[in-house]
Amino acid sequence: MPAITVDNPLALPRVREIPDDVAGPGNSPRPVLGVATAPQGFEGEGFPVRRAFAGVDQRFLDPFIHMDQMGEVQYAPGEPKGTDWHPHRGFETVTYIMDGIFDHQDSNGGGGSITNGDTQWMTAGGGILHIERPPEHLVVSGGLFHGVQLWVNLPADDKRAHPRYQDIGSEHITLLSTPDGGALLRLIAGDLDGHSGPGSTYTPITLIHATIAPGAEVKLPWDKRFNALAYVLAGDGSVGADRHPVTTGRLAVFGEGDHLTLRADETQDSRTEAMEVFILGGEPIREPIAMYGPFVMNTKAEVLEAFEDFQAGRLGTIPADHERR
Repeated sequence: MPAITVDNPLALPRVREIPDDVAGPGNSPRPVLGVATAPQGFEGEGFPVRRAFAGVDQRFLDPFIHMDQMGEVQYAPGEPKGTDWHPHRGFETVTYIMDGIFDHQDSNGGGGSITNGDTQWMTAGGGILHIERPPEHLVVSGGLFHGVQLWVNLPADDKRAHPRYQDIGSEHITLLSTPDGGALLRLIAGDLDGHSGPGSTYTPITLIHATIAPGAEVKLPWDKRFNALAYVLAGDGSVGADRHPVTTGRLAVFGEGDHLTLRADETQDSRTEAMEVFILGGEPIREPIAMYGPFVMNTKAEVLEAFEDFQAGRLGTIPADHERR
């Protein structure tokens, strides 16, 4: 899981230290409301995923809709898979790749390849068609593939926004450290303790990929307006001041407070050097959700309209230079 790394985290800007022995307003730890296990399944043409939000009440997820951990999988030659052309309306997709390569192209002219810590951020808005596939050379060779895809809801006023595409290379990610250097924080979007990530969002959110060294503890200041979630991509550890145990494929849901606590176990398994966690939160939209397949709207009538618009070709056209496979 290379993503993007540094030799010395202590050379990076650091988030402020949160003392253990100070309680009260402005320094209350967020309690853990629950821990869920992501079931495994398949997406697109058959690539393996873990459904990170399965079984979690939407009121704890808002403004997020859906999240898949894609892989981690070691493909044999000929096995890498993706998705064919398909539509979206009413939300944003965020694809973050830690290992492997994914190619994207959409009907609005956006596209590119992402690999090893890159992010592609597609605002479907009023409607778009897109395709995501591993490049042909990776299909031929096989190889390691691991990533995350997150769906971020759009408020009603922005659901018809013009589609856009953000190509966020790993070199643009904001890198931070904890005070003791025990964790590397990759800030993809939003704000953390006065630092900003490169992703431009309609809905106020924060997205972080954290690598926590064995035995290290992380305390992150967190916007009081935001909900808070932590999904374990790899490794073993605990969350919250009460140290609820978590492991690969577990999602922790936090309650209200001022900071999050995560800790990596001192001993990890033989194939995991550190605990890898995707930490995210956002300001809830608190609007009705009508979701079916690739459309996330506010009412059933709007979803039906999206299907009709797709069938009539009003969500975009597959580029002439890209044949349907």
